[in-house]
Amino acid sequence: MDRDDVAEQLEPYRRELTAYCYRMLGSAFEAEDAVQETMVRAWSKFEGFQGRSALRTWLYRIATNVCLDMAPAAQRRARPMDLSSPCPAAAPDLAQLEESIWVGPVPDSRVLAGDPAEVAVGRETIRLAFVAALQKLPARQRAVLILREVLAWSAAETAELLQTSVASVNSALQRARATLADNGGVPESDTFKPLDETQRALLARYVRAFEAFDIEALKSLLHEDAVLNMPPYQMWVQGVVELGEWWLGAGCGCRGSRMIPVEANGTPAFAQYRPAEDGNGWTPWGITLLEITDGRISTMTNHMDTERLFPLWGLPMRLTSADV
Repeated sequence: MDRDDVAEQLEPYRRELTAYCYRMLGSAFEAEDAVQETMVRAWSKFEGFQGRSALRTWLYRIATNVCLDMAPAAQRRARPMDLSSPCPAAAPDLAQLEESIWVGPVPDSRVLAGDPAEVAVGRETIRLAFVAALQKLPARQRAVLILREVLAWSAAETAELLQTSVASVNSALQRARATLADNGGVPESDTFKPLDETQRALLARYVRAFEAFDIEALKSLLHEDAVLNMPPYQMWVQGVVELGEWWLGAGCGCRGSRMIPVEANGTPAFAQYRPAEDGNGWTPWGITLLEITDGRISTMTNHMDTERLFPLWGLPMRLTSADV
């Protein structure tokens, strides 16, 4: 069988494998690297595969081994809220940590596909909070939890994939659940429904308020204990009062920004452009993901690795007046 024929059989699995590897690794870039390595290994070993198990199971086994090689530590990527206490808006700690510390965003188009019900389930399991919680698990427990509770594989299927026993799989799943519970579980938020008129109205008000830099209007949309975090800065700010002080103080450079909607992590998201320093339009500042709880914005995460993230969404590196 020639290379093109093999690639034709493997390619349909790329998106779901990317979703799996993203949940395992917490980085869109590492996930794509892992899937590419999975495809290379599968292509090189395809003649010896001979259908001894389902192709999908075989690919997941390879992808799991790749991810386990990439994620040997008990804890991998995190969010700022996992690493420190909130800082006062008036005295922010602006130390930056390496990109490898942070759970990063992923475009929905890279990881979501299928019928509307499958996409709805997928959105819930690629949320930043969910992926960050997964990173607190040892890698094999992480794989078991994803396979059993996200992908709905049976214990027997999971045991076959991991080349272990059903008893070991069930034990790993119990330990994973206990670890998540001990760490506070996965923070809940409203399910994002892109066609829901109430959510659409809330997001429209958020964009209007942010672009107008109307701080009182912004504060009216937030939970009282809302959080702002901005990887790679390790700082995070909590509470409506503190956030108001942040935007009027250290965050005042966001005045005049433009927000372009994007699809990321199954949640409301925007590409933020700030006024260009040369006065010619707007330049990238971050990919902002929002979490909504009980109809109000509860978390704002602004990922600022613009040189890599904006091309991932196919976004321009400068906006002009004609674009907005």
